[in-house]
Amino acid sequence: MLMFCLSGIVLNHRELVADINIDRSFLPVDYRYNKWNMGLLRGSIKDKDKVFIYGNSGIWMTDSTGLYVSDFNAGLPEGADFRNIKAMVQTPGGSLFVAGQFGLYRNDGKGWESTPLVLSAHERISDLVLKGDTMVVVGRSYLYTSVSPYNEFRRLELKAPEGYDGKVSLFRTVWLMHSGEMFGTVGKLVMDAAAVILIVLCLTGIAYWLLPKYIKRIRRSGKTAKGSTQLMKSSLNWHDKLGRYTFVILMFVSFTGWCLRPPVLIALVSFRTPAIPYTVADSDNAWNDRLRMLRYDAEYDDWLLSSSEGIFSLATLRSVPVKLEKTPPVSVMGLNVWQKDSCGNWLTGSFSGMYVWDRSRQVSTDYFTGEKAEDVAGPPFGKYAVSGYCNNIGEKPFVVEYYKGTSALHMPENLSSLPMSLWNFAQEIHTGRIYTVLGKGTLIYIFFAGLAALWCIYTGFVIRRKKRE
Repeated sequence: MLMFCLSGIVLNHRELVADINIDRSFLPVDYRYNKWNMGLLRGSIKDKDKVFIYGNSGIWMTDSTGLYVSDFNAGLPEGADFRNIKAMVQTPGGSLFVAGQFGLYRNDGKGWESTPLVLSAHERISDLVLKGDTMVVVGRSYLYTSVSPYNEFRRLELKAPEGYDGKVSLFRTVWLMHSGEMFGTVGKLVMDAAAVILIVLCLTGIAYWLLPKYIKRIRRSGKTAKGSTQLMKSSLNWHDKLGRYTFVILMFVSFTGWCLRPPVLIALVSFRTPAIPYTVADSDNAWNDRLRMLRYDAEYDDWLLSSSEGIFSLATLRSVPVKLEKTPPVSVMGLNVWQKDSCGNWLTGSFSGMYVWDRSRQVSTDYFTGEKAEDVAGPPFGKYAVSGYCNNIGEKPFVVEYYKGTSALHMPENLSSLPMSLWNFAQEIHTGRIYTVLGKGTLIYIFFAGLAALWCIYTGFVIRRKKRE
């Protein structure tokens, strides 16, 4: 419970801790990078005889043989959260651009420099694409467009898709309620206060549990236990009052947190609900926190948009998005790979697997088996959790899996302990994934830990109420 509370407070203030890193050498061995796994290699682009690799921990330079790998991060912020690179492009003039989560960076041969891109409040970048000399930065809610020399970006709000009803995912609603973000900064501070109260309850509860035994030992030895008795009474008094007066909100934060991991999560994702009025979820923007990736399909002369609501087609970026049917399965966590293969088909990779999408025939086949894909949404994790793809190194393209990585490209040993951001570290704690000793049990850890928390809070309230009566 203490770890839940402390990590939850950190998760609620990402901007404040974005430049704080955690050394992976202090974490369980499963958190060391190995064979470019865990998103270390998301994608690559080729520039003459050089190949640039990008992913969760920055940018690396090599060549088409992959015989060497060198650091290419000079100029980027030191915080690991800033070096989570989502996409990379090269302009016709030769300039390199990379999209981090919180900003866009440019390299004209003298190191990386931040660009004058102004994002909307709490906006995060999810993709970057180039069509001719037009650059489009994809935020989670808006697009930001610019043309050469890319010194000014304009925000573009996409039109609502056909059939838009204003409803939002029940999962997102519960998520925002759990963190307090549903009600902005005030909501976050309220949930922070709930976390502090839980911390006090934990500490005073432990004190009350231990001190009676300690006092008995003192009395048996013939010594006074007045100070210890007073401490016990004081801790119990605080424990009692805090627990009774905040019972409802403590049950609420525990219940909503319990809902956000499997198996309850899977049920929430499939339900939609009207947005709560006058909250963060109640937005005039139909694409609020729903945009993920964008591509231009020259064969069809249209834009393809991947979102949390599916894949859409747009004749222009100002057109009404039309949802496409017969699209490949995609994990609820979104695409990690989306590019064309040598035959002109789209490759779509996510934690649900990798698929070859023949758009002309509206057919998707499994990249690994060649079997026809089922026409259903992808599970959170499939047999192959695809986190990256590269077609610029070696004799043939290769896929990178999140857990297993790839053997097609040697990874220098010094990359294994690249730092993790404090925010990501807190997320691993909060979701229970940090307890690697549980193996696959980490997937259902929150289910049982949440039930235990709810039972502990409830029984504590009932016991004290009965004693007071």
